[in-house]
Amino acid sequence: MPLTKLVPDAFGVVTICLVALLIVLGFLCIAYSFYFQSHVRKQGYIQLGYFSGPWIIRITFILFAIWWSVGEIFRLSLLRRHRRILSGLDLRWQENVCKWYIVSNLGFAEPCLFLTLMFLLRAPLKMESGALSGKWNRNTAGYIILYCLPMLALQLAVVLSESRLNGGSGSFVKLPHDFTRTYSRVIIDQDQVALCTYPLLSTIFLGVFAAVLTAYLFWLGRQILKLVINKRLQKRVYTLIFSVSSFLPLRIVMLCLSVLTKAEKIIFEAISFLAFLSLFCFSVVSICLLVYFPVSDSMALRGLRDMEEEDDRTVTEERSGALLLAPQNEDSLSLRGRRDSRSSSQERYVELSLFLEAEN
Repeated sequence: MPLTKLVPDAFGVVTICLVALLIVLGFLCIAYSFYFQSHVRKQGYIQLGYFSGPWIIRITFILFAIWWSVGEIFRLSLLRRHRRILSGLDLRWQENVCKWYIVSNLGFAEPCLFLTLMFLLRAPLKMESGALSGKWNRNTAGYIILYCLPMLALQLAVVLSESRLNGGSGSFVKLPHDFTRTYSRVIIDQDQVALCTYPLLSTIFLGVFAAVLTAYLFWLGRQILKLVINKRLQKRVYTLIFSVSSFLPLRIVMLCLSVLTKAEKIIFEAISFLAFLSLFCFSVVSICLLVYFPVSDSMALRGLRDMEEEDDRTVTEERSGALLLAPQNEDSLSLRGRRDSRSSSQERYVELSLFLEAEN
């Protein structure tokens, strides 16, 4: 069934709305991270520096997710029909946009997203060697770019050598067109446009890359679970492992299936949307588990430290004799009640407190 006006537009509108949602979530988490970082520095919460250490890499992870999501908008057929934004471009420019999309998303944004996730998970394992320092943030950013270069080079080679790989002049090898095709020329509304497609060779490269990192994630997960002392944190680790091991393979499978249908078919739009939705869910889950929840727990621990400081001042007054002569009245009972409630609060953040004890 050829493209109609309603279904592709619906996929496009939903995609743009989800991208906007991801961008809003990302910037809110970035602002939250900056807010927590400023409190750590200005109010002297030195011990909480452990939790604020990877804040630059957390923000980098969000920026890569935003980069990827914005790139997904440029591949939409919605922008190429009914005389919309990209339909005004020359056909050659539309083809170049599709090539840029493959290099930008499959060659840079997605590999960097996966690599940043792995480094964030690996950071707690390197705590004793100063992995959460400012130097670690700089080194990690450099490693992410360095490890991404091979994938970027492969995707760039697929895009630039498309004609040669397909048996053109000076070709090295003959492959089916689906292996290297980045766009498909179709007639929509009596205009010829270029719709973006996914080269099978690019998908294979990305799939191998994701498979290696997924295997490494399972090893990291086992190491992290040995350090986890709270069921809530265990659930987070299991959720993250499930997210990576399910959403990433689903995206690779959808991208591979997209070569079995033509770009002007509705089934291609549905498969492309499912591929986008899988990585969107992965990004949202990862941002919540690796950025929002750690900062939120740290902010709660900051409040707990404030209460402990108040307790210390109270104990000092008691030892100085200010309260030693006070009778066992309602005030003293209420003081005990507050201490009991604070003890329950300490149990809620036991895993964070132990991290702090390791610092001392």
